[in-house]
Amino acid sequence: MTKVVAFGGGHGLSATLRALVPADLDITAVVTVGDDGGSSGRLRAHRAILPPGDLRQALVALSDRSDLAGLLQYRFGGHDGLSGHPVGNVLLCGLLEMYPDPVAALDHAARMVAARGRVLPMSTRPIIIEGDVRQADGQVRTIVGQHSVASSSGEVEAVRLTPIDPPACQEAVAAVSGADWLIFGPGSWYTSVIPHLLVPDLAAAILASPAKRLVILNLATEKETMGLSLPDHLEALTRYLPGLRVDVVLADGKAVEDQIPVQNVAAGLGARVVFAPVAMDDGTPRHHPAALASALAPLLTTA
Repeated sequence: MTKVVAFGGGHGLSATLRALVPADLDITAVVTVGDDGGSSGRLRAHRAILPPGDLRQALVALSDRSDLAGLLQYRFGGHDGLSGHPVGNVLLCGLLEMYPDPVAALDHAARMVAARGRVLPMSTRPIIIEGDVRQADGQVRTIVGQHSVASSSGEVEAVRLTPIDPPACQEAVAAVSGADWLIFGPGSWYTSVIPHLLVPDLAAAILASPAKRLVILNLATEKETMGLSLPDHLEALTRYLPGLRVDVVLADGKAVEDQIPVQNVAAGLGARVVFAPVAMDDGTPRHHPAALASALAPLLTTA
């Protein structure tokens, strides 16, 4: 069975996982643990746990139980202490406190929802994302926190982690070492995709892995990537992980105004570009899981 490791967080990783589930694959999701906004930020601050939101979304995407998946996504209303928390975040909070090993907690959660794959954190400890952001006045300021970097109105020039050498999840390192394919994106480039490349042991495993590498490009610019072209997205990967080679870049032709620069940068990484219609039908800049599945299937089964 083909072993696939997908990196990311939030809606981007969720779309990738939903696209992978219909195929006969051994799936591992490696999820960023830098979220500090909303419910995840509150639980992380009050309970000193890994932020559960992106982990929850990955579990839901892989779940074979639609009833439980729907429950995990239900968000409490009202104005009390539970207000705004998804049930799945509270559940994961409990499991992360019950088990001293976060991998054991996530494996327990995966069994509960009959996940068709494994969900692992990129690091066993929560990390802080910092960004150097150029403001409208031309000044570069350090912005601290994933939510603040992602929502900044300035142009992100660099990102880093605190601590600079967080411990990699060793199960994730092992999955990368034994994978047939590594998939990066789509998603928030600076706060969901690139952070994986900044965890030293995980980055080393990515470079050393015999797996093929596939990058799924975004469909639109986000706040944190204002001013960053699609070729820039590809170049950013090698800026943060020099020596990274890529085999395939998957993009939606309608999202690429000029295909030549994308193809040129991809060729410099050793990759070919595949253009396929993978966007939602309603015009929103999100990947359609079924369309993405159709595009990924022939790529992942190619020897």
